[in-house]
Amino acid sequence: MMALPVVAGTISGKVRAEGKAGADQDANCGKYDSRALKFAEKVNYDEMRDFVVYIEGPVGTNKLVVPDKPVQVITKKKDSINKEVKQKGAMFSPHILPIVVGTTVEWPNNDEIYHNVFSYSEAKPFDLGLYKSGESKSIIFDVKGRVDVFCSIHSTMGCVVMVLENPYYATTNDKNLYSISNVPPGTYKLKAWHERLPSQIKEITVPENGEVKVDFTLGITNLPKY
Repeated sequence: MMALPVVAGTISGKVRAEGKAGADQDANCGKYDSRALKFAEKVNYDEMRDFVVYIEGPVGTNKLVVPDKPVQVITKKKDSINKEVKQKGAMFSPHILPIVVGTTVEWPNNDEIYHNVFSYSEAKPFDLGLYKSGESKSIIFDVKGRVDVFCSIHSTMGCVVMVLENPYYATTNDKNLYSISNVPPGTYKLKAWHERLPSQIKEITVPENGEVKVDFTLGITNLPKY
């Protein structure tokens, strides 16, 4: 029996960030050379990463399939992840984790110190308690929404779990490119998200096969003026 052709398209593109027009004039004013401001770190919009692009809302009528195995967020020292960062303290990796509703996330402690993973976000408040090196705890994210996660001991530790309603999402790579494949044909609202910038939504139409290109530029726009 001949197999039926797969009817699905691909969404791809690039996401970039830009700052406020005119902000460079302030950066070059010379005040940042003073003792009081020389450690004030300015945002480099060209170096922003960790964008998430996803289709909003449910897609199709099929039951949502969650991963067979738990997804892991690892805790380890910064200098053990990136040899160029010579700082003490700990961090979560990845910093941004998009998942579908119903996914189990594990939080193994790969440090030689205690951690306490918790969140007070409305979508999923939880407290995994203190646990030491070599131990791991997990939790199911069963409600859609943004979940900000912290460690109660270490101020450097924070990450965001984006709990989504469908599997059609992607994080950008090191060149801020993304690709979402096997998308059923139809018209959707595609959203580009970053943790410190307003999101942007574009209405798109995905063909039965082929690729649709959608680029985003996120900035401090479309906010109430006061």
